[in-house]
Order: sequence, then structure tokens, then C-alpha cells
Amino acid sequence: MNAPRPVALVTGAARRLGAAIATGLHAAGYDLALHYRDSATDAAALQDTLEESRRNSTVLLRADLSDTARLPSLIERTALRFGRLDALVNNASSFFPTPIGETTEAMWDALMDSNAKAPFFLAQSAAFHLRESKGAIVNLCDIYAERPLANHTVYCMAKAALTMLTSSLARELGPEVRVNAIAPGAILWPEADDAAPDNALLARTTLGRTGTPDEIAEAVVFLLGKATYTTGQVLRVDGGRWLTI
Repeated sequence: MNAPRPVALVTGAARRLGAAIATGLHAAGYDLALHYRDSATDAAALQDTLEESRRNSTVLLRADLSDTARLPSLIERTALRFGRLDALVNNASSFFPTPIGETTEAMWDALMDSNAKAPFFLAQSAAFHLRESKGAIVNLCDIYAERPLANHTVYCMAKAALTMLTSSLARELGPEVRVNAIAPGAILWPEADDAAPDNALLARTTLGRTGTPDEIAEAVVFLLGKATYTTGQVLRVDGGRWLTI
């Protein structure tokens, strides 16, 4: 009998970096729960593409991650659909400026909910299943969790919380569950700026170019699968940007 395929839940999977991560994991043999909030059309298109290569290998799960009460159901629906859960990828994220003097509580909540609160409660809900499967968690952090980005104080704080969550979960869920993070550098520009790369930033990046979503996806696949003696780590996939901040 063939061994069951590993199962991963990817948040924010419908578009951009999340879609690349989901595609990379699917190609590596994972069945997938694809979470989305508003991007139903993109989520359905991604599911169709993945299902063309392997039938009955995906499920779509819609949820607003700020609604904490709904987060356990994402885990349970995944486990019910596939009979197991081997990996959680906390990819969904909000990103926008919060200048001092202009930041509202609603802005605070939006950034903290997506970048710190939801990953914690999803991990808490997933812990039982991940212990059973000796699985792993990968969080998408940011190099700005350690080096602040001007006018983005709350975002930086939220990603710093996610970085600490990575370390704390690794200690608390070990030895059964490994927990790591990836801190991307310049991969995708915010959508409003897609056509205008920051050439000054690229000049300060050691490799002199943007990274690709596929390069992040490769790192996720590595941390979930082959990095069997790695936990509590933040892997900077940033082209050397960290060296010049």
C-alpha cells in the first residue's frame, strides 16, 4: 500500500506568494487545504490548475483570519477532508504604513490579527494533529521584524511577534513538531507599486536583484520536508539584503 501523501494548510494561498508556495508544495507531493478570504476567483483558478495534475488533492477553505472563533474549523476541516495534517504555512499577511500620529486602532488590529494573532491560534488548533504526524510549521516573517522600516511601526511589531512565536512554538511543541520561519527580502512589491521597483533598494541587495516567489516556495518545501534537524530558526531568503540594512 502506498504511504499517504502529506497534507499542508496554506493561509492566503490564492494569490502572489501564497499561490507560489501552494504550487511548490503540490509539486513536492503534498495535498493542500487552500485558505483564502476575498480572492475566490483566484483560489478557484489555482485549485483547477492543481487538480488537473492530481485529482482530489485540494480543498478550498474561506475564512477571515481576524475571526478567531473560526480558526479551529480551518484545521478540523482540513483533517476531516484528508484524514491528517502534516504542515501549517502561515503565509497570509497585511502590509501597509502606520505613521506615528496617523495610526488608528483598526489599523493596529488588522496588522496584528493577520501577522501574529491568527498564526498563534492556528498553530494552537493544529498542534494535536501535527504532533500525531510529527509535522512542521513555517511562518512567513520579515527582515523588518529585526530592523525597522520607516512609517511601518505596527507591521514591524507584528512580524517581530511572529518571529518570537516561531521560537516559542519550536520549544513548546518539540520534539514532535518543528517550527521555523522564512524572512523574505525583496520578492514582490506591494501591488500598488508593482510597476515601480525600488532601484535604490536593489542596489543595496547583495545579489543585486529581486527574488522570486518560487525561491520562497523552495525554502518552504525544504523547511517542511528535508530540514529534519532544524527548528526555531528564521531563514533569511533575501539576496543578502540583511547585510546592508
